[in-house]
Amino acid sequence: MLDYLPSLNDHNLPYPDTIHPIVVHFVIAMVLFAFVCDAIGYFTKNARLHEVAWWNLFFATISIFIAVLFGQVEAGLSEPYDAVESVLNLHTLLGWTLSAVITAITAWRYILRAKDPLKVPLPFLGAGLLLTLLVCYQVYLGDELVWVYGLHTVPVVEAIREGVLQ
Repeated sequence: MLDYLPSLNDHNLPYPDTIHPIVVHFVIAMVLFAFVCDAIGYFTKNARLHEVAWWNLFFATISIFIAVLFGQVEAGLSEPYDAVESVLNLHTLLGWTLSAVITAITAWRYILRAKDPLKVPLPFLGAGLLLTLLVCYQVYLGDELVWVYGLHTVPVVEAIREGVLQ
């Protein structure tokens, strides 16, 4: 049965390069842009910005599940060594948490939009700010996994395969 699975490349992946960062950057941009649009729309009373924010949140909600899926696959294939495990576990836990939080905020936004598409209340902006801070912390953890611990980089994959890192 294992003969039917694709072999892993220099990045320890069955495909050319990591997909998780590509998808997750869309989520990051859409969540941050949605918050900015809602905040500017709140202060300028520009209803069109609220509409832009809604659609960004909607597509971010769909995209985060794709990002988490590829993140799980790529985390499992990374063969994390001892030093990276705690950061990877926290990044994974926060990724799943963010998928639930973004879904809840999008549902809340849908209800607000159905009641009055021309405005959002201040508590919703507070939740958007909290979401923005969580996303920024998640970005920090993801950057740490790549730039400090080198997950899926060729030198680290080679070191793991040679038994240098454990």
